[in-house]
Amino acid sequence: MNAAIAELFSLDGRRALVTGASRGLGRGMAEALAAAGADVVVASSKPGGAAETAAAIRALGRTAWEVDADLADRDAVLAMAERAESLAGPIDVLVNNGGTIRRHPAAEHPLADWDVVLRTNLDAVFLLAQHFGRGMIARGAGKIVNVASLLSFSGGVTVPGYTASKHAVAGVTKALANEWARYNVQVNAIAPGYFATDNTERLRADETRYAEISARIPAARWGQPADLAGAVVFLASRASDYVNGHVLVVDGGWIAR
Repeated sequence: MNAAIAELFSLDGRRALVTGASRGLGRGMAEALAAAGADVVVASSKPGGAAETAAAIRALGRTAWEVDADLADRDAVLAMAERAESLAGPIDVLVNNGGTIRRHPAAEHPLADWDVVLRTNLDAVFLLAQHFGRGMIARGAGKIVNVASLLSFSGGVTVPGYTASKHAVAGVTKALANEWARYNVQVNAIAPGYFATDNTERLRADETRYAEISARIPAARWGQPADLAGAVVFLASRASDYVNGHVLVVDGGWIAR
């Protein structure tokens, strides 16, 4: 590869924070950032939850720090952000991946579950973007990558809170991009399709639904965490310096079907 092009995708010297980094998509993206040269703060919902991810990053020759917080607790989220900076210093790349889902028919959806989903999937995204965005603005550089969903574009079934939160993530991504582009801070999102993760375990256990979904994916398979590596490195690197407010769909072709 041409050296100048390779340099565009290099994250050498960058410090990233990835929420929901204990497993699945978050772990895959954290490891991808490290492989591209970044040192990474890995965040999970409980102490030691991202220990395996941190070990994998260190095995790549990069530095890893561990932090934790319940993303539904606003005070805990902000305390985690401050802890991350005390350990790693200024954060150059924020990946808001942590999230949760609750499945109930809309007419019976408990408000307590609605609150947990919206606080985890939306409030924490905004709080962390705001907290780290201030430093990025002051330094004149930064990358924020939010994790949206195919349900940022459609309604889904039995997941009204999750759908509302992911529509809002797409919206707040664009809103922040509009305000912060002038400061050389790029705010974008990745919308994963159907991936084999904990969030889709119940779907994959339903043989009929699994077959219906699989039949519609042009790539003829469900995604794996490694399938997000290229997207997150692109949006975290200088290669995306003129990309802002974009929701990048990574779905094996589902949405084009």
